[in-house]
Amino acid sequence: MASAAEQLAANMNFGALSKATELKKRIWFTLGALVVYRLGTYIPIPGIDPVILADVFKQQAGGILGMFDMFSGGALSRMTIFALNIMPYISAAIIMQLLTAVSPQLEALKKEGEAGRKKINQYTRYGTVLLCLFQSYGIAVGLESASGGAVLDPGLYFRFSTVVTLTGGTIFLMWLGEQITQRGVGNGISLIIFSGIVANLPTAIASTLELGRTGALPTALILILVVMSVVVIAFIVFMERAQRRVIVQYPKRQVGSKMFGGEASHLPLKLNTSGVIPPIFASSLLLMPLTVAGFSGGGGPEWLTWITTTLGRGQPLYLSIYIGLIVFFAFFYTAIVFNPADTADNLKKHGGFIPGIRPGKNTAEYLNHVLTRLTTVGAAYLALVCLLPEILISKFAVPFYFGGTSLLIVVSVTMDTVGQIHSHLLAHQYEGLIKKAKLKGRR
Repeated sequence: MASAAEQLAANMNFGALSKATELKKRIWFTLGALVVYRLGTYIPIPGIDPVILADVFKQQAGGILGMFDMFSGGALSRMTIFALNIMPYISAAIIMQLLTAVSPQLEALKKEGEAGRKKINQYTRYGTVLLCLFQSYGIAVGLESASGGAVLDPGLYFRFSTVVTLTGGTIFLMWLGEQITQRGVGNGISLIIFSGIVANLPTAIASTLELGRTGALPTALILILVVMSVVVIAFIVFMERAQRRVIVQYPKRQVGSKMFGGEASHLPLKLNTSGVIPPIFASSLLLMPLTVAGFSGGGGPEWLTWITTTLGRGQPLYLSIYIGLIVFFAFFYTAIVFNPADTADNLKKHGGFIPGIRPGKNTAEYLNHVLTRLTTVGAAYLALVCLLPEILISKFAVPFYFGGTSLLIVVSVTMDTVGQIHSHLLAHQYEGLIKKAKLKGRR
């Protein structure tokens, strides 16, 4: 079966894509949904002066607003209906995973199968609405207190309209992402973030070249940046595909006069199980004081000023804490999404075992040992990918789009989407082979 699959994958071409009608419909639906999202990033919320707002965001370019504006495809800097983007939904999903790990009730609900998964998804949607209400109100208050008077008519009505508009925009994006996942190709939530980053990538490249033309950035540095981006992308692809395959053996069993089972399989353990969650969380926590100080206009308490000075981008303490947070979240999130004890129990229930390891507790300890070593390498890989571009961003004002987090998201989502397209093509070709086999059988 494996050799047949490899042969079919090798024979895939655009001709096979043209014959896969269902796949084409999914691709067109995905593209249409992303176009709707991009159009929404240009519809502003009411009561905002765009010129003054642009000046405010230029002052906040180095804070968390700059990073989240990159994720939203510029919707935050333009303060449009999709300014919050899909980030509240991602935060709610992560919070639900954390609660599932510590709450016995939610853990039991997770084990109920499809019905439990639907309830957890519903709780995640409720959490998304709550986060949107808090974040949108914070944005409304922050805009009113920002220097320059970006709000035309500040007051209760502006706050209410902003909360309703931004919350409604995020709920629509949450629904749109679920529709892409069900009726399109790829993960809808990831594709929305991916399209936001890619949409502004040409502008980031043009601004970087303009800095080189005016002499703000040396030409040699731009060439180094291009080479480094290519090397980082290749490194990310290699590391994201890397996995440890743990051999799993199933015993033979006799039914009548025939022997069944006895085949060997493998349990794939990814080198980077946590994905892009650690860099996003680490950046958010470290850039929060800088953003709060920016909104306060420098009039905050002394301890806030000291923190923002000490934790400035490129400072040794900032980089050290940044690496530490990435490593911490890599281990923490991996422990949430992969439970060695549950995996060992499932193997034991189905009669599987790892050669040389006793089923049950010993298997769980062995999987935990292997996963710890893999996560150590994966955390070091994430820290390296995110640290080098961070230095360039802080020292030479290179745009966020050349940072490790953005490259990591773009490469990971691209690999996942291409993999799903290949799976659809493979299934389509298998269907064709089955139909031909049936026709020959009838003849």
